[in-house]
Amino acid sequence: MARRIILSSLALALFGVWNLPAVAAPQTEKSKEPEKSTATKKEDYYELFKLLADTMDQVEQNYVKPVDRRELVEAAIQGMISKLDPYSGYVGPEEVSNFRTSVENEFGGIGIQITMDDGDLKVLSPLVGTPAYRAGMMAGDRIVEVDGLTTAGMKLDDAIRHMKGPVGTKVTLTIVRPGGNYQIAIPRGKHGARGAPPVFHRSSVEPQKFTLTREMIHVETVMGDRRGLDDRWDFMLDHDKKIGYIRVNSFSRDTARDLRQALEQLRAQKMKALVLDLRFDPGGLLNQAIEVCNLFVSSGRIVSTSGRNSPERVWDARGTGAFEGFPMVVLVNRYSASASEIVAACLQDHKRAAIVGERTWGKGSVQNVIELEDGRSVLKLTTAAYRRPSGKNIHRFPNSKDSDEWGVTPDPGYVLKLDDGELMDLVRQRRLRDIVQPHTRAVASADPAKKSPQPGAAAKKAGPTGDSTTKPAAAVKTAPTATVLDKPARPVKPPVDEKTGQWTAAAADEPAVDRQLQLALKSLTKELARAESK
Repeated sequence: MARRIILSSLALALFGVWNLPAVAAPQTEKSKEPEKSTATKKEDYYELFKLLADTMDQVEQNYVKPVDRRELVEAAIQGMISKLDPYSGYVGPEEVSNFRTSVENEFGGIGIQITMDDGDLKVLSPLVGTPAYRAGMMAGDRIVEVDGLTTAGMKLDDAIRHMKGPVGTKVTLTIVRPGGNYQIAIPRGKHGARGAPPVFHRSSVEPQKFTLTREMIHVETVMGDRRGLDDRWDFMLDHDKKIGYIRVNSFSRDTARDLRQALEQLRAQKMKALVLDLRFDPGGLLNQAIEVCNLFVSSGRIVSTSGRNSPERVWDARGTGAFEGFPMVVLVNRYSASASEIVAACLQDHKRAAIVGERTWGKGSVQNVIELEDGRSVLKLTTAAYRRPSGKNIHRFPNSKDSDEWGVTPDPGYVLKLDDGELMDLVRQRRLRDIVQPHTRAVASADPAKKSPQPGAAAKKAGPTGDSTTKPAAAVKTAPTATVLDKPARPVKPPVDEKTGQWTAAAADEPAVDRQLQLALKSLTKELARAESK
């Protein structure tokens, strides 16, 4: 089936690119050009395929320099795709592994985010519950070797490739830690070994070796406003008014389940209202957007899709909406797209939540991921468009005007657009809060049998994507609970370094000026006051 779909798409794309208009006499109202028969169309396709094959043959044999045949074929495919919408694309064998990671975020690794800083490979943040986190690796650690290979001159992509690998295999990192006044906890014996009792060492500039066993890594897509002392998210934004806050940065295979877990935590804390932040969320898996809607809506239409060569499909709520009966606000902005627009539109049409912020991106198309060459390469093809429960359009076409119907527009009285400076400040602030800051903690459980799995165990295989450019989540199957030994000992520094102008870790503790969030909280506070007055 996949091959037939691909062949048909290939033929149509070739026809669109190379079918030149014929010069003909002007047509009268009575004279019409007869439609081509099926056989004639097939002959045209064969002639076009022959044209492509002859061109490749000429280039391969007679071009001034040798050209790899696969490069020619992939260039031809890219040329076809370029005639389509910007969301369709071809992923070759060299990139297919990274693509699958971006779609599923399921890969064997050690659980650190890394960056290049003036040529040095540094840890940006460990991911909570992963081998690197349990071993005591910290933000700011400089990685000087990976399995004995120096990182000097190593590209970031190469470093990531060396650290990834099959689950259960080991990798050894040599790091140099910046000097500081905090303590670190490292298990005895092999660094990162599970079940080893913690031993405390002073931070040092001497190189340290960490031998870590790769696990299936879960990249968070469901986040809160701040981390607690155990480095996990605190989803209660206002503990006095019991207003929860959950931020979803993409829709990947575990997003709906992780969101449910966060909601259950909030319900256990007697949550009375909720802010669901979908700003900067580029989208992700269609099935996860539908599952998220099912968490908040018990009946009615969620979304429908239709395509030129695919039947109309509809998704209705299953009557299992477990989180209802409290006021809710959804935050969106100009970078909320695709799956996040499905959720916002559904909750708005069902009057389940007020929409606050600014008009969304307007990406209302669905991409199917079609495997080629038995999975060695992939075609991302736009096959359908979706509509919100009201039947209104979401997609913003290239010639769409602001007055046209597209995207999700906030409710009256809740339109609040941030300027570019405010957006940059918000992104910086959120990024700093995402980082797990260095502080004293236990890095291994004394009892390996006592494991607290992090959100994101293996889930069912994902379906069609609402946005092929997203980076969805994977899974950490086992992760001991991190035990807090002391309060975080962060250095006291100004939010911005006076010399470099760069933001510092201390900026994460400064109050964020987020006018959209403030408006959402004001709305929810009024709703709670109105409910209490009844």
